[in-house]
Amino acid sequence: MAVLHLLLCLLPLAPASSPPQPATASPCPRRCRCQTQSLPLSVLCPGAGLLFVPPTLDRRAAELRLADNFIAAVRRRDLANMTGLLHLSLSRNTIRHVATGAFADLRALRALHLDGNRLTALSEGQLRGLVNLRHLILSNNQLAALAAGALEDCAETLEDLDLSYNNLEQLPWEALGRLGNVNTLGLDHNLLASVPAGAFSRLHKLARLDMTSNRLTTIPPDPLFSRLPLLARPRGSPASALVLAFGGNPLHCNCELVWLRRLAREDDLEACASPPALGGRYFWAVGEDEFVCEPPVVTHRSPPLAVPAGRSATLRCRAVGDPEPRVRWVSPQGRLLGNTSRARAFPNGTLELLVTEPGDGGTFTCIAANAAGEATAAVELTVGPPPPPQLANSTSCDPPRDGDPDALTPPSAASASASAKAADPGTPADPGVQVTEHGATAALVQWPDQRPIPGIRMYQIQYNSSADDILVYRMIPADSRSFLLTDLASDRSYDLCVLAVFEDGATGLTATRPVGCARFSTEPALRPCGAPHAPFLGGRMIIALGGVIVASVLVFIFVLLMRYKVHGGQPPGKAKASAPVSSVCSQTNGTLGPTAALPAPEPSGPRAHTVVQLDCEPWGPSHEPVGP
Repeated sequence: MAVLHLLLCLLPLAPASSPPQPATASPCPRRCRCQTQSLPLSVLCPGAGLLFVPPTLDRRAAELRLADNFIAAVRRRDLANMTGLLHLSLSRNTIRHVATGAFADLRALRALHLDGNRLTALSEGQLRGLVNLRHLILSNNQLAALAAGALEDCAETLEDLDLSYNNLEQLPWEALGRLGNVNTLGLDHNLLASVPAGAFSRLHKLARLDMTSNRLTTIPPDPLFSRLPLLARPRGSPASALVLAFGGNPLHCNCELVWLRRLAREDDLEACASPPALGGRYFWAVGEDEFVCEPPVVTHRSPPLAVPAGRSATLRCRAVGDPEPRVRWVSPQGRLLGNTSRARAFPNGTLELLVTEPGDGGTFTCIAANAAGEATAAVELTVGPPPPPQLANSTSCDPPRDGDPDALTPPSAASASASAKAADPGTPADPGVQVTEHGATAALVQWPDQRPIPGIRMYQIQYNSSADDILVYRMIPADSRSFLLTDLASDRSYDLCVLAVFEDGATGLTATRPVGCARFSTEPALRPCGAPHAPFLGGRMIIALGGVIVASVLVFIFVLLMRYKVHGGQPPGKAKASAPVSSVCSQTNGTLGPTAALPAPEPSGPRAHTVVQLDCEPWGPSHEPVGP
């Protein structure tokens, strides 16, 4: 006991053990300010002119600010082992590339600022490891693609996502719908053209949604919007209110936006871009009764089609309406057709049967539907043996017609029979619209008077050929009952509809009502065999006349050359002028009298110079020699 008591008395006198020393801190990078004296540690390098992430960073830092530098890439080793980092700012650099797994060690990171850089895409592995991230700022980049799994690791913790001022045309809406804790979502100033219905239905904590300055023509109703009051101004709004901003979009103000118009709003940024009657008007000043839609009208469908078994078949159906109708196909057995191994349905209303079977024949139904209603049309398909071969380019000529081959002629019995075959079986002809005369490139359309419809402003003719998908519109005055189409192609089938455009007395809005439809075929362009065309004759005449002119010039030149040779190289005019006149020169050396002798040839050797006097007199018929 004495020994134990002695030890207890000496224990306070023992030297206290020193506390553990912290690990040696890394030196602070040049041009940076480091806070290492107290926790939390921070490294501040804004505007330091850095070209890359400094390798001498203190790995214990909780805050790292590298904004306003010239960093072009984030490598895998740049942020390795910084497990305690809470805030990372890389704003306003020139970052184009982020290595896969560059943030893998930052499991405690809560805020990541990558705004003001040059990122063009975000892949699945670039944000891997950020399991506690709450604020992700990616604005003012050049993002054109966002991978579906890019936000997978932070989907449950993310509270603030800013994707504004980028080039995004599409978004992974399913992945965004899993951000259950997101409070602020910035999608403004992008290239988004549509938002799927229900995209935000699971974002129960969403308090601010910004979709301004995109390419949205409509905003589909969402359960989130109908559940919370919508206010545009965040100040003074209740805590549970949702701030929705969608100004600066080309909104199409039809019945699809009535739900939005019925909400109480306080802003003044939204305006209608279409239809033309409402273009430029303040969205909240347009009455609810002006947000109208037009039911679909089938303007084109394929004629009855016969194909051999085993071959492909293409059925077309076009419809117009407001909003643009969606076209679906129903098989003869009543099944809704879609993309399968044997069939493909396209958004433009085309159905392609890749391989036909004998059981595929029958009546296919085209259904065009929008928010205002639906319209149907039947297309007959016959699957059987191949038709007999026909000459595509026959060398024989049909007998010429009287007058211009493009002139309008009443339909003959053969053409009427062909038109009857082209019409759908069992579908009676529409008595309202008739094509009474048609030629190779023209057709005369007639329709009855529509006096039962009050307030008719004009008529609209819609037509297109079975060989293409281009729909042509013609606006006709209200007092017209016929119209001559002159821009048709020869030997083609056309579908034509006439609509009456009138003012609805109940609503005061412009509406349309179908007058009737018709199908007709233009005549083939025929060339008479009796005589060549006028351009052909004119070309030959020009060639012949040119040949005559060239031959005449050559003959004239030949005659001139022959005359030149006959006159010894002298022009004929000069030779005749000098013939009657000559000069006679005589030599006198003391003797009188003329001498007619020719001068003697000059000797070859040298001789003495002699002065000779020559007396020259003109000689001719009127001059006689003078004697001594």
